[in-house]
Amino acid sequence: MTSVLLSVTAVLAASALTVPVAGAAPQADRPGAVPSGWEAVDGTELARISGDTLRAPSALREGASTAAAEPELLAMQSARNGQFVATEVNYAAPNTGVLRARSAQVGGSWESFAFEYDEVTETYALKSLANDRYVAVEKNFTGSAQNVLRARSTSVSGWERFFLYYNEDLDRYALQSTLNGLFVAMENNFTGSLQYALRARSTDITGAWEEFTLHDLGA
Repeated sequence: MTSVLLSVTAVLAASALTVPVAGAAPQADRPGAVPSGWEAVDGTELARISGDTLRAPSALREGASTAAAEPELLAMQSARNGQFVATEVNYAAPNTGVLRARSAQVGGSWESFAFEYDEVTETYALKSLANDRYVAVEKNFTGSAQNVLRARSTSVSGWERFFLYYNEDLDRYALQSTLNGLFVAMENNFTGSLQYALRARSTDITGAWEEFTLHDLGA
């Protein structure tokens, strides 16, 4: 790829994605302060970013539309190993739908996600296009699988909501779970079936482990 964010074409056929009704969801309390050097990204900014080759949110705020944002079709690329995040739909239970940064390119729906913004909670829900399920943090898993991300939910609650941050200097993004307040990291040093798995387990953004590039699939 020759640009920081390269639009991927002909990956998905045009389809209408239905945004789930937010209902009377309570305001999500942002756990702690916004990390130093990072800024929160709302739905309008993400829509403008993906439409303008993902420029920095701060550069888009002037004159930004107040219209409700539609889901953005995006691929996530780990800054740690350069691989795209995929949904492992063929994994056996209990790891069915686990997210792993293991694809060299975006080959289709496995690496494709709809980012759905909720204005009430100021959070995102991520829906995998591979199985049409929302990504949840498995807080109750134990061992190395605790807090792993899985596309397994048909509706959205605190388990499926994330804050999204952007670092203009790095031109990278980070996700923070509202369930446990921890940042999503890519487990590069794991072995076996959970190698490169995504887990909400970091107390801060310490480097490439928690950083991702977002690629627009909607163009």
